[in-house]
Amino acid sequence: MPVHRRSSSPERHLVIEIPHLRATITRALVIALETAVIPTLLLMLLLHYVGLIAGLAAVLGWCAFVVGTRRMLGRGLPQTLLLCTGMLAGKATLALVTSSAVVYVLQPAIGSVLMFVLFVGSAAMGKPITERLARDFVHLPAELFTNKTVRRVFINVALLWGGSRLIDAAMTIGFLHWSVEAGLFSRGVFSGLLTALTIAVCASHGWRKLSNLPDVTLRLGKKPVAAAAA
Repeated sequence: MPVHRRSSSPERHLVIEIPHLRATITRALVIALETAVIPTLLLMLLLHYVGLIAGLAAVLGWCAFVVGTRRMLGRGLPQTLLLCTGMLAGKATLALVTSSAVVYVLQPAIGSVLMFVLFVGSAAMGKPITERLARDFVHLPAELFTNKTVRRVFINVALLWGGSRLIDAAMTIGFLHWSVEAGLFSRGVFSGLLTALTIAVCASHGWRKLSNLPDVTLRLGKKPVAAAAA
């Protein structure tokens, strides 16, 4: 029985299309405002002028307001938004039960430490979780992951994210030693800035390394005619 061999083409060229950056960044900024900046400012102000219970109740009310408003306006409810509001509501509820603002601030710091272990641990085992996360945003050909340079990029990105999460936890705890308000400000502002900086560094590193690979072309996606709601 004859065996048919598929002719291997040395000219195999891979094109990786990156989603439109402006639309992606805009959606990310809107979600950051809805799930981090505004609720943190609400809690800080009410904690200072009214009290902890009122501040935490305002955070829970804000979560319901964001989700409810999007539903009424017929806007999309991205999984990222639902995850963030769910975590925010969970933090506020636990802090409300324990009547402690410190608990509210410490929860994400503990989460950052766990993220550090996850990212660095996966990189150390040679199975960086960043490979799976990248597939959620960009279509990457399976054969791309057999390239040693590509695997090294994802390992480096995992290490960068792990280091960033450890810095985030240390920063939060450091500000919390100063005061609860400082800890809240750190979570709402500085943590977001650190995350944005980490994304920029990782994206720049990945773009530079992948664009230098032979037979690989990186292409920015076109701006959508009617951008979906964030």
